[in-house]
Amino acid sequence: MNVMRTKSIEQTIREGDEPEYQLKKKLTALDLTVFGVGVVIGAGIFTVAGRAAHSLAGPAILLSFVVAAVCCGLAALCYAEFASAIPVSGSAYTFSYASLGEIVAWIIGWDLLLELMLGASVVAQGWSAYLGVFLERLGVTIPESVAYGSHFDLPAFLLVAVLTVLVSIGIQESMRVNMALVALKVFIVLFVIVAGIGYIKTSNYTPFIPPAQPTEGGSTTLEAPLIQTLFGLTPSAFGVGGILAGASLVFFAYIGFDVVATTAEEAKNPARDLPRGIIGSLIICTILYCAVALVMTGMVRYDQLSSEASLAKIFEDVGKPFYATLISAGAVAGLTTVVMTLLIGSSRVVFAMSRDWLLPPSLGKTNPRTGTPVKITVGIGTIVALVAALTPIGKLEYMINIGTLTAFLLVSLAVPVLRKRRPDFERPFKVPFSPVLPWISAAICAYLMLTLPLETWIRFAIWMALGFLIYFVYGYKRSRLAGNPHPSDAPPSMTST
Repeated sequence: MNVMRTKSIEQTIREGDEPEYQLKKKLTALDLTVFGVGVVIGAGIFTVAGRAAHSLAGPAILLSFVVAAVCCGLAALCYAEFASAIPVSGSAYTFSYASLGEIVAWIIGWDLLLELMLGASVVAQGWSAYLGVFLERLGVTIPESVAYGSHFDLPAFLLVAVLTVLVSIGIQESMRVNMALVALKVFIVLFVIVAGIGYIKTSNYTPFIPPAQPTEGGSTTLEAPLIQTLFGLTPSAFGVGGILAGASLVFFAYIGFDVVATTAEEAKNPARDLPRGIIGSLIICTILYCAVALVMTGMVRYDQLSSEASLAKIFEDVGKPFYATLISAGAVAGLTTVVMTLLIGSSRVVFAMSRDWLLPPSLGKTNPRTGTPVKITVGIGTIVALVAALTPIGKLEYMINIGTLTAFLLVSLAVPVLRKRRPDFERPFKVPFSPVLPWISAAICAYLMLTLPLETWIRFAIWMALGFLIYFVYGYKRSRLAGNPHPSDAPPSMTST
């Protein structure tokens, strides 16, 4: 079985020009940067940062953000090289198809769906939680039967439904809404930084790196990081190990910059704008994250930080409830952009896979008026809305992280592979010091994966087993590279909707 068959870069680009699968090129470098900032700044900084500081790293959570940023920065360079050279929808899926082979491309595509769809569901629930807090401050209470944490989270469901309609209308229209909400969100983050500086107590930074200590009550084998299980290490928090464990958790806060690459085909000048959008959005978010972490742990001692709605809660703790209300409103707006961007990213990954006929090709046809894959967008929106409304997601940030880290790992390895196979191909942007930096990127990703809990690896294995089943039952036989005829020449049963 030739599961390692690869698609040439020229064929990949040529297929993007097929009329029935063609997306409209409307996005500028500014659009792409805002797109990246819009998805990156979200649930991670509004909630996860406080939890990681409280239980894992203390004030040194700042260093956790730096470690996670280095990992993402190296991966961003690899993404930028591929996106500028292969400006086609699908992000890491498309890149790996042209370098590592079809089975690896399928694995990455399946990973990206895990990251993006589950991420949208998790963030939609976080949005519902902040909406409830914000409305309560205004004297409005959502009925418990349909509120956050109920058997049917109605606000989360309605959010995803509305955003699905917006994304279906068109990418440029979505970006206009995204730009306005991102501006509000960045203002709120800057407000936290500026307003919080005056409440910093330098004594809260001591000790900056709390001494390592065993975790209270210990962890079960399933909950312990895989690296502890493999090497028999004693579960602990804080210290250097806590900083690295914190990095594997706050990594969730950076997820999304890679989504910029999924819109490659819709960029006006992808060779120039995609690297700027990917790297620019990551730099902006890293600076904001580090500043927020410094202010947050300076305002409230790390062991007193709230694990929920942490940015709002710190201002309540210093006697500024109005500020907390304002931050809650900003979180509602900010998380809206994250859900919308993740919906766009996941639809573009499925679009690329259907255009390669690994999934039913009829799904990927774009609407002539909107220039978007409406069937895919509606289908993904429906799944995300139901998962967000019905599933108690809980700790599944780790599931999102492992899917993303796997994609980062394989993209990093793919850069030197494609350099060797196609040294002649023009690359408007090149990763410096290749192959050393891509190898370092892959090694960091692999280490962070090992710090994730064993139960996350088990869930991930189940997800991947389902993906392999679909590939070998359907995708392998119907792939373009299997020599099948164009869908328009196929029997009606293959193209029916």
